Amino acid sequence: MTGEILLFDGTALPPPCEKEILRYSAAGGDTEETKALLRRCLAALPHDTFCYRVCTAELPLRAVTQEVTDLGFAVWKSRDLARYLAGCERILLFAATVGTGIDRLVLRHGRTSPATALLYSAIGTERVEALCDAFCKKMAERYENNTLKPRFSPGYGDLPLSVQADVFRVLGCAQKIGLTLGAGGLMSPTKSVTAIVAIK
Repeated sequence: MTGEILLFDGTALPPPCEKEILRYSAAGGDTEETKALLRRCLAALPHDTFCYRVCTAELPLRAVTQEVTDLGFAVWKSRDLARYLAGCERILLFAATVGTGIDRLVLRHGRTSPATALLYSAIGTERVEALCDAFCKKMAERYENNTLKPRFSPGYGDLPLSVQADVFRVLGCAQKIGLTLGAGGLMSPTKSVTAIVAIK
């Protein structure tokens, strides 16, 4: 297994996409009032709100059958994952987080303005998705002679969220990027993602 920790400078990511944030928020659609509130939220973001971190490891696949995948560190039962990994011998496993800053903003505004809190939550979702996209793009450049499939996360299809415990154990998420796993598979910071990327 090879592993590393990647720290992303926020300037390396595209700026927040208002259209995506509104889609994640479902906060009254794209009315002018909602757009104006979103722009005020973006303008008020403290410069140190986000701390972009990814930990990752390249792992060999031991075996993939019709519904069982042996990853070496764990055996997962999932037909959807097995189909996704068909024809692959290696994977990238990763965890990404944008830190606790956005969680604090959501909590603070949740008491006084639920609409503002909802938009801050959506900003956090858009930012972690942008981080994952940036990571996958970086890895695609690194593995230029291979094809990387779109990421596949616990909770997709029939792959249960309970496999998060295996992901956290093998990556050492808490020690490396301060990402912890609570009861029911909930991650803290909340704006975080774990995923597999198949290498063909």
